[in-house]
Amino acid sequence: MNIGQAADASGVSAKMIRYYESIGLIAAAHRTDSGYRQYSDNEVQALRFIKRARDLGFSIERIKTLLGLWGDRGRKSADVKKLARQYIAELDQDIEKLQSIRNELEHLVHGCQGNNRPECPILDDLARPGCHHETDAAQVM
Repeated sequence: MNIGQAADASGVSAKMIRYYESIGLIAAAHRTDSGYRQYSDNEVQALRFIKRARDLGFSIERIKTLLGLWGDRGRKSADVKKLARQYIAELDQDIEKLQSIRNELEHLVHGCQGNNRPECPILDDLARPGCHHETDAAQVM
């Protein structure tokens, strides 16, 4: 099937399929004599695998590892479980950081009068020198 058909069958856009090829996540597609990409059912299945893994938030590097494990019939399910547990631990840390950020922001919002006066404890807190909170939103993303 061509790239459009593979995109439809896998749920992965043609642009992302080309990207995954360019970074080596999937092998370069076979090409027809006229240069069109052709995908097999196995390649479409791999694209579905990638899509599901991305939907779960796995990084490209982890997906590479998972694809390797998926293709390795001698693998141990313990290896896959270990990888998933590591990811769960990271998600738990991210959730904890986000909850802390939310609580801090909630505290600031609660202290703001929200009236027509210019005083704003939210802006005052953001502008406070030397204020480096442990819960930096950029660290979470």
